[in-house]
Amino acid sequence: MRAVPTWAVVMAAAAPVLLVAGATVAGARQATGYDPIRDTISELAGQGATDAWIMVGCLVLLGCCYLATAAVLHAAGLPSRFLLAVGGVATIALVAFPRPKVGGSLGHGTVATVAVLALTLWPACSALWLPRGPDAGHPARPEPPWAFRRPVALSVTALLLSLFGWFAYEVTGGSRTGLAERVTAVAVALWPLLAVLSARRAQLARSAGPGPPVSPRRRAAVAAPAEQRRPARGPAPRRPGRLP
Repeated sequence: MRAVPTWAVVMAAAAPVLLVAGATVAGARQATGYDPIRDTISELAGQGATDAWIMVGCLVLLGCCYLATAAVLHAAGLPSRFLLAVGGVATIALVAFPRPKVGGSLGHGTVATVAVLALTLWPACSALWLPRGPDAGHPARPEPPWAFRRPVALSVTALLLSLFGWFAYEVTGGSRTGLAERVTAVAVALWPLLAVLSARRAQLARSAGPGPPVSPRRRAAVAAPAEQRRPARGPAPRRPGRLP
């Protein structure tokens, strides 16, 4: 496992902070008709928004945080990192397709959907790509960090998809679209931070101990061949010509 630098932890931690702080500050700058429970974050960076540059800058920095995390999170595997990077690029591309003041935008909706789906599916991608259990060919190989183990990663993706489904329902006919979008966006931004912390913890544990942590099942798989090669205990063979 490659080292996770300290700056990667800082970048991953900055993602949810930028999202919450940017939406809060930009929302406070809007007219009295703006309601964060009903209205979306995209409206803060859209056409006609007051000081739209605040949310635009936060979206660009947020996408950069996702890209930086994808560049160094080697424990997640290449396919998962690719999806995380796609989510980062799509987040930055949102500023090129601002939401109009009235009505919707096909370009904005498409880019936003790509960003959310990529950032939602990347945990499951790591769970499906990494080994499921002990590797018979390499029994001493350590298990993946807890954030990339199959039950955890699949559960996270299921939760994020559920939140995305709630947001889609609110868009089509609900009255809490802004709340659903904020909850989904914060959850999506928090998971890369937890994944980075998980990988860093596993890295520090390996460097602090005498060797990589090995589960009891893998330890038994390593010890089994040695037990099979050990000769059975019993009386020593008698040499010819010697009396008992």
